[in-house]
Amino acid sequence: MGSNPRKEAAILNARIRKRWRSGQLKIGLIGPKADLTYRYDYLGAGTDSLSDVAARKHSFAEVLRAAKKPIILVGSGAAARHDGSAVLALAAKLALDFGVVNDGRNGFGVLHDAASRVGALDIGFAGGAGGLSAAQMTTFGMLDVLFLLGADEIKAPDGTFVVYIGTHGDRGAHRADVILPGAAYTEKSGIYVNTEGRVQMANRAAFPPGEAREDWAIIRALSEALGKKLAYDSVATLRQALFKAVPHLMRIDQIEAGKATDIRTLAGKGGSIEKGPFKSSVEDFYLTNPIARASAVMAECSRLASAHILTAAE
Repeated sequence: MGSNPRKEAAILNARIRKRWRSGQLKIGLIGPKADLTYRYDYLGAGTDSLSDVAARKHSFAEVLRAAKKPIILVGSGAAARHDGSAVLALAAKLALDFGVVNDGRNGFGVLHDAASRVGALDIGFAGGAGGLSAAQMTTFGMLDVLFLLGADEIKAPDGTFVVYIGTHGDRGAHRADVILPGAAYTEKSGIYVNTEGRVQMANRAAFPPGEAREDWAIIRALSEALGKKLAYDSVATLRQALFKAVPHLMRIDQIEAGKATDIRTLAGKGGSIEKGPFKSSVEDFYLTNPIARASAVMAECSRLASAHILTAAE
């Protein structure tokens, strides 16, 4: 629901197609119609269809109920709406009601469209009680100052002072009032967690150019300037604190399974859902990040793909 896995998670989409080719997989889609390379039952465009399935008013509800190992995949585009928390809560409730989640299995998943967003969530890098969502932060008049930490897809409103930490002078830099040049992923050592929850470590291949610094070093310097000096003087000390707070991040190449209790907590949050269609978070497969947008090859791929779509439409 609310996803185009062919654009948002191409490897996963290939796995879905492989399973579909066995003739043992039935697929339902809620969201924009798309060529996913396999057949599916189109259930509808938005929240009304989700509510109908959850209330067992849609015929596909019986297909889901009868499935031996059902899976519900939610796109980040659905979660990024103003009512995203309520949409996720309803999807989680649906998962519990239809046996997608139980004590021995979790078939509820959210597709993320940014590298290591799962890792960020693992360490609690998300709005807490009283915090703002991305949609709220980018509402005109909501904030005086906005920090964009490599967040090139965020459209900051006029009147907000924007500080940008990033690498390729992309969309976020064009809007920024202050730019603090960061290091690209090839220029820093880091720990990433992919969509399936697998912890991965990347080592630096080169040093960042000019005055660019690694993100943690920029934030450490800012903390001292603000009189709130952080205690991390190196990547080693930072990782020690990280592993102490989130132990599973030290288990490289292992998957930390999601907990059924977390899905139950999510389902219990409820909320008011707005009517309207879901949208995929990815518009152009070849230009999804600053590095790709800085590539002449990716730009040509994007141009050819757009020309092919226009030709097909004609």
